[in-house]
Amino acid sequence: MSTGKRKRYAAEFKAKVALEAMKGEETLSQLASRFGVHPNLIAQWKRHAMESMVDVFTKKAGGSSSDHEHTVKELHAKIGQLTVERDFLAKAFGK
Repeated sequence: MSTGKRKRYAAEFKAKVALEAMKGEETLSQLASRFGVHPNLIAQWKRHAMESMVDVFTKKAGGSSSDHEHTVKELHAKIGQLTVERDFLAKAFGK
């Protein structure tokens, strides 16, 4: 009797299988035998990979670095604020 738990596959494994499916060198049945997964699952991973691939090319190359710069600026501002507060409190308590 099955426990009802589905097997989870690592993202790296899914990507590897999807890439092999996209190459088209083997049929889904052959890939399923080789990797030990159902052909429908391979087709699903391949479809998902192909749909997600568009995002790779539509994102701006500097987008993530811009987010990083924004985060760094926010953190520097917070550090400055905390430094001022610490100095104020140190003076107030006579340290």
